[in-house]
Amino acid sequence: MSLKLGVPSKGRLMDKTVEWFARHGIDLGRSGSEREYAGYVRGIEGVELVLLSAGEIPRELAAGRIHLGVTGTDLVRDKLGQWEQQVEELAELGFGQADLVIAVPRCWVDVARLDDLDAVAAAFRAHHGVRLRIATKYHRLVRDFLRDNGVADYQLVDSQGATEGTIKNETAEAIADITSSGDTLRANHLKILEDGLILKSQATLFRSRMAPMADAQRTTLRALRDRLHLG
Repeated sequence: MSLKLGVPSKGRLMDKTVEWFARHGIDLGRSGSEREYAGYVRGIEGVELVLLSAGEIPRELAAGRIHLGVTGTDLVRDKLGQWEQQVEELAELGFGQADLVIAVPRCWVDVARLDDLDAVAAAFRAHHGVRLRIATKYHRLVRDFLRDNGVADYQLVDSQGATEGTIKNETAEAIADITSSGDTLRANHLKILEDGLILKSQATLFRSRMAPMADAQRTTLRALRDRLHLG
């Protein structure tokens, strides 16, 4: 039985993941064209490559359908409740860095911190009779962060497209989104709250705590950890 390793199926995350494993003498690749999701692993025996979207990997780890997976810290912590009980962080890979932040319109000159956002949210509800909307893809992380920091009188609205554009499109008043440089936020006339950092994320190799393992798979995992210098 093979040890199943899930990696992103396309884009920069896939390219960087392949480079990271190559530095440890393990060759990952797609078996055919870019439309195919079959892959190969060379340089170590007993490992099967599973190509998935980065967003699918936390779910597959939690379901125990893959043993290892490379995805963003943000995705694991947002998609998996009590994530530490379902997966183990084996290694931060040093790429895919991004911050999950709360951002508001730059023209809100009196709103610089979460306390200010809470006051604005209360005033917004008193004036409009509805709650201030915060657009995000990261509902669990944002909800927990705002609760822990005493922000109330808001509602989260789902964003599946360009979150930064929701304010201009008048579908939200504030956003919580991933940013690496802040350039897109600035281009959309948004500013990050001074204490609005929710999470620093990067690509990480995770091990599923839920996937059953036969003795042969445990042996392969030990060999792989040795090759990756994971102890």
